[in-house]
Amino acid sequence: MTTVVVIGDVGGCSAQLRQALVPVVGEPDTVVVQVGDLVDRGPDTPGVLRIVGERLEQRQPRWVQLLGNHEAPYVGGEPFWPEPLAQPDARLLQNWWLTERLRVAAAVRTHEGEDFLITHAGLSVAAWRELGEPVTAATAAELLNTRPEPLLWGDGGPLWVEPAQLYGPWLAEWPPFSQIHGHSAIVSYQHQSWMCEERIRQRSTVDWHARRTTTRIGAGLFIAVDPKHGRTGALRWSPLVLRDAELLV
Repeated sequence: MTTVVVIGDVGGCSAQLRQALVPVVGEPDTVVVQVGDLVDRGPDTPGVLRIVGERLEQRQPRWVQLLGNHEAPYVGGEPFWPEPLAQPDARLLQNWWLTERLRVAAAVRTHEGEDFLITHAGLSVAAWRELGEPVTAATAAELLNTRPEPLLWGDGGPLWVEPAQLYGPWLAEWPPFSQIHGHSAIVSYQHQSWMCEERIRQRSTVDWHARRTTTRIGAGLFIAVDPKHGRTGALRWSPLVLRDAELLV
């Protein structure tokens, strides 16, 4: 068993990333899973990449780095962000992708026995079906880590799902496992207001301090961990900490 720390979208905010790592640096039984979107928007993308690079090299704590849509243009996806990375940073992301330091998905089992698939934006019903309707989070993660194209890069795939696409269709299904994702939120943390339809709100709770929402759909939980740092970084937020958990994939 270990402690799994899930860090949401960083978006170029190196100070916020350092803050998140203070409790876990030097902890041998900790695994950090970062859900992607390391780059863009914030003031210090190069600093973020240096921090992650050091963690990947030192392996203490163990670091699992997932791919976000903001990294995607540098490893095979279509460009969309108007401010491209400097060439050294772009080459670093390409190297991580080629050496499999950038992954698409992870899977964890909590102390309570809940299995979670972790991706950048979530696995939609349509993408789940395209994968062959895997019945476990571990199988789904393994299939996603084969980098299936065009599912990986397309709208509605695990890098590009918005809440309406993700939560709405799952209400008509019975989710076979729970999910943790970044990329989007069903609330505005800045204004402390909801941005989703009522049927989603009724199933959801929000931790305004941690900047995290939890939505119950069937027997599954959907936890959104994107803190929406924006250009300057959130003053208050915290990663998701799963104690006595098990990293499955």
